[in-house]
Amino acid sequence: MSSYSDEPELEGYVPHGDRPLRSERMRRAMRIVVIVGLVCLVLPGILTTASFSHATAERACAIIAPYQDPTTQGSSAHFELFGDGGLGWQCYTVGAYGGDRNVAPLGLFPAIPTRPEPGQVS
Repeated sequence: MSSYSDEPELEGYVPHGDRPLRSERMRRAMRIVVIVGLVCLVLPGILTTASFSHATAERACAIIAPYQDPTTQGSSAHFELFGDGGLGWQCYTVGAYGGDRNVAPLGLFPAIPTRPEPGQVS
């Protein structure tokens, strides 16, 4: 007698019943490995973006601060959530009489602010 099965790869398969395929300990270990792997993939990108943005903001602030306030002795860029220019990088003068002064908002992704043309109201 010959028995024919439509799925020969399932020949002899016995289901596990109500038991889970993997133990709770194995599932927890797999979750931890996946979470650590995702963090290792995403974190370098975030750190690189933050470092590049900080360097760009410092350079842009060093260019725009003397233009906005010729008496300044230096400049500093800070990331602020609730700054004068809103969310993003803010440029401040350093060492001016009366303390640090907000010179220009540089934006979430810092860029050099455009110089106003003569006769243009800013």
